[in-house]
Amino acid sequence: MARLRQTRLKRILQLVNGQRIILLIDETGDCKKGNHTDYVKRQYIGNVGKQENGIVAVTAYGLFQGMILPLCFEVYKPKDRLKAEDEYHTKPEIAAAMIRELTAMGFRLELVLADSLYGKSLSVLESHQLPYIVAIRSNHGVWMPQDQEMTHQPWQAFTRTFSNGETEVRYRQEVIFGSRRSRRYWLLTTDPETLPDNSTVYVMSNAPEVKLDEIGDAYGERTWIEYGLKQSKDALGWADFRVTDYKQIERWWEIVMSAFTMVSLFADAFNQECPLSHQVFARHPWWNHQRGWKNLLNNLRLVIEPWISFNRLKRWLEVFEIPDLARGFSQLIEQMQQFYCPVVHDLFLRRILFNSA
Repeated sequence: MARLRQTRLKRILQLVNGQRIILLIDETGDCKKGNHTDYVKRQYIGNVGKQENGIVAVTAYGLFQGMILPLCFEVYKPKDRLKAEDEYHTKPEIAAAMIRELTAMGFRLELVLADSLYGKSLSVLESHQLPYIVAIRSNHGVWMPQDQEMTHQPWQAFTRTFSNGETEVRYRQEVIFGSRRSRRYWLLTTDPETLPDNSTVYVMSNAPEVKLDEIGDAYGERTWIEYGLKQSKDALGWADFRVTDYKQIERWWEIVMSAFTMVSLFADAFNQECPLSHQVFARHPWWNHQRGWKNLLNNLRLVIEPWISFNRLKRWLEVFEIPDLARGFSQLIEQMQQFYCPVVHDLFLRRILFNSA
């Protein structure tokens, strides 16, 4: 699996072609019954918002030109579920290792976004001189000289612009610990009077290129990882494994990540030579002309459907010889080969989907 991941990451690195990406760090958990599955225990599961019996993985996604790219994942191994060959690593330590791996490979990071737990990975971010915006706890403290105090600047309204173009008025307040330093602190909220828990966040940043007016939108890009995790689970079955050994779970997760990558790389941003709207395939009555990952998934399924359908019937055609049917499928698949895009015809991607299962 490590070799397959390296191949996938190198392909992504080749396609972004030295351009910078936004790195998104978060964890994802899934409830699992019993205690026979590796690294399952009662722990906090984010998608249910409380402690449950389940498995948790730290994940890293990239955001590039409005398209989400799955990069890394690693299971969190609780201390009391470690195997003899395991070493214990906290979630921030796992995230830090991912950041080191990606930067060593050559990924250029425009910004790193993470929630309050992964703000503890700051040492690796600063040692690599990476700009970041991370959430911090409301009781976060900073050492100051005795003659200095913490001050709050007046609230300022700003317009939060979402990826779909919709906007919403929100509020920001800069918090200054004594005097401004390279690290700056803000309080972002939808309501400065009540500070609702589900829409209020304290953030810390060392990103000099992010202007004050952009801090809310810049940190708001972090929600893209929630979008990516949702697609991994709802569309590709991240949590639908029926195995208990982690090596098999890891294999399943890498296949999901690889399928996700194939869909993401189907976007126009990576296929400027063959805009999808100019293809004859767009005449299919089920072709989706809207933008977005789920729409790309729909269209990619249409493209590979003849190949999948033929392989389902192939064994039966060995039992019941129907030459016209086999010939018709061959002709249809040959026609589908006209759908030329660098990503769709990439042998690496086809090997991932059809030979790694």
